[in-house]
Order: sequence, then structure tokens, then C-alpha cells
Amino acid sequence: MSADSAGPPPLRDLWEEQASNWVRWSRRPGHDAYWRFHRDAFLRLVPPPGRLTVDVGCGEGRLLRDLAQRGHRVVGLDAARTMARSAREAAPELAVVQGDAAALPFAGGAADLVVAFMSLQDVDDMDRAVSEIGRVLGAGGALCLATVHPLNSAGAFSGPEPQSPFVVEESYRETRRYSDEIERDDLPMTFHSVHRPLEAYSRALEGAGMVVEAIREVTVDDGSVASRPGEARWLRIPLFLHLRARAAAGSSPDRLP
Repeated sequence: MSADSAGPPPLRDLWEEQASNWVRWSRRPGHDAYWRFHRDAFLRLVPPPGRLTVDVGCGEGRLLRDLAQRGHRVVGLDAARTMARSAREAAPELAVVQGDAAALPFAGGAADLVVAFMSLQDVDDMDRAVSEIGRVLGAGGALCLATVHPLNSAGAFSGPEPQSPFVVEESYRETRRYSDEIERDDLPMTFHSVHRPLEAYSRALEGAGMVVEAIREVTVDDGSVASRPGEARWLRIPLFLHLRARAAAGSSPDRLP
């Protein structure tokens, strides 16, 4: 993404501009990967309800509502004003606050579970956000995150055919902003995100004193391919990364070299 001398705008501002598009996109039944194969795979990693579950980057609140229906006591947070308002309007009984993932407005150890579903790739300071998540969790708490798989964001298929090559033209290792402009079924959406290699997420977790318990590389399922044959190429390359990490008791937050 090009930027002037003042630098690119904060990602939260770009997502605020897309908020109304995102609400329409995410709430159309069956339109988004969340409804077709993404949600259930993620929820299998989520521990049972505990004292408090914080949804960091809750967007318009669909996962927040799903977690509440499963018995979680939830609080949602999003940096984009319209996103937070949309989540509150959809479920007025649930607590939703507007706030920065890199400066969470919760006390240390307040939660025993934090979910960050498709949000950490959309924050400017991911390291600080993960550090804040570790602080809010306290010892023994769990973080469940989903993000665009770093291989996915590093490249692209050369065509729609099932066996089309997947090409990485830029550096996989370098962190960079990118935007995906998509229009599907008359719904436009621009996704503003940051590509980071897998090591960046691992180092952020290490720095926050968290230990990875489970990793899943999520791709499309057969049902999704049956309804959208053009997605068959994604059977070969993971779309998403799902991960569960635990804040280890007595762990040091010092980052490894």
C-alpha cells in the first residue's frame, strides 16, 4: 500500500470506512466463509465457558453472539465506532465497548478466555495487542485466535482453475500492509490487513508469556466446494490459521532473541 510522508492511516480508520459494507457482507446468510466452514472449526478450539470471555476485534458481533448462546459471559471490543455500535444494536443484552486492542480497558487477570477471531491481522500493533491479551488473561488463561494464514496472505493463485499455481511474488518474511477489494453477489467489500509471517505471531505469543497448545490450518470443506466450485483450488492451500495458546503459570514475559 502506498503512503505519503505522514504514513498510512490507522487500520481502525480504514475499517470504520468499510463498516457498513462489512455488516451487510457478514450478515447475509451463507455468504461469508464464517457461516460455511470457518466458525465451527474455530469453536472446536474454544474452551468451555468460564468467568469472562473477551472478544477482541468483535466486529459486528457474530462470534460474540455465538459464544453467548453457548453459555459464555462475554464482553466485545472493537476499535471501529460503527462496528461496536452495530454489535450493541444486534444484541443489546451483551456488553460491547469501543477500544484499542493495544490498550485493553480491562484489569489484569480479568478474563480466563480471550478470542481474537480474524482481527489480529487488522491491527497496527499486533505485538502490543498480544501483550495486552496476556495481561488481561493472567496465568492459566487461554487465547483462541484465527487469522488469515500467512501463506495465503503472502501470495495468490494465478487463476481460478483447481490446479492453478499459487505464486508468492513478494517476500513471505517481510511485514507489509495489503488490501483485497472484492465484490460478490452485488456486495462490495475491501479488506485492509497486514501480512505477517508465522514467526511474528509466535514471537508475540512468546513475548506475552503464552505457550501454544494447538494449531489448525483451515481450508475449504467439500460442502463449500460443492456450492462454489471455484473454491476447489483452496483444498491445496490453507485459508486460515486457528491457534490456541495458554498463559503459562509463572512464565516470564521476556521475549526470546
